[in-house]
Amino acid sequence: MDFKNADILSTEQFDRASLEHLFEVALKMEPFAKKEKKGDLMNGKILASLFYEPSTRTRFSFETAMKRLGGETISATEIASSSIFKGETLADTAKVVEKFADVIAIRHPESGSAQVFADNASIPVLNAGDGPNQHPSQSLLDMYTIKKECGKIDGLTIAMVGDLKYGRTVHSLSLLLRHYDVKIVLVSPDELKMPKEYLEKFDEKGLAYEEILDLGEAAKKSDVIYMTRVQKERFTDLNEYEKLKNAFVMSRGLIEEANKKAIIMHPLPRIGEISLDMDDFAGSAYFRQVENGVAVRMAMISLVLGKA
Repeated sequence: MDFKNADILSTEQFDRASLEHLFEVALKMEPFAKKEKKGDLMNGKILASLFYEPSTRTRFSFETAMKRLGGETISATEIASSSIFKGETLADTAKVVEKFADVIAIRHPESGSAQVFADNASIPVLNAGDGPNQHPSQSLLDMYTIKKECGKIDGLTIAMVGDLKYGRTVHSLSLLLRHYDVKIVLVSPDELKMPKEYLEKFDEKGLAYEEILDLGEAAKKSDVIYMTRVQKERFTDLNEYEKLKNAFVMSRGLIEEANKKAIIMHPLPRIGEISLDMDDFAGSAYFRQVENGVAVRMAMISLVLGKA
């Protein structure tokens, strides 16, 4: 993948070489992300941070990444406060915003919305989540975290737990994991199973996977356990959500009985699927993921603007 001036809209854009290159750049960005060094790579550059769906970590992470590199940000944080609320199309918004900024990070509730922006803006567009479709920056930081926590990716067994039907983070992560020699364990209620299209992509790569209903059993055989919340905002029937929201809960008792060496990850926010007594478990990496996200997004911004 040629990063310069590129849009990053989907994890399907990446091959193993481009992933490893991005990880190398992210590692070099860590001293700046951790405020150990002051960066000026983005001096004079502006990030347009357009978040038309609720976000804390992703929005703050992109904006922090730009500012720690010496750049500036402009933002819109909800549809009601933007011209989209007045009826402006996404295409027109993209053509307007490109006049103010050098790179765009966008989150929007509709699948394909980031692609519409990319089609109509002449500056790089970074997809920060388009509905239930893709969330590439989250999955890139997830992969980076796995590599940092485990020292490798090849040879691992990785469990994905919870809402595998609507969870864009597991969809994006699945596409990246195909480039490595891993085994996938899928743990979800029948109603929230991984969509067939992603299982077919595993098959295309000859990636071993299994679907099971027991979190304890999955924990025993997994090096990394990637928990996810049930996506309330994707349900039209809230009674169905209430029935499924606590289908799988990672607790201290469960993990200590099943696998004390496991790494526990979560894209956050958690809504009860990881108990609070997990926070001081040595393998709980979900807050370390947040920190890694700044370095990874610094790498993304610098690469697409040709400054890495």
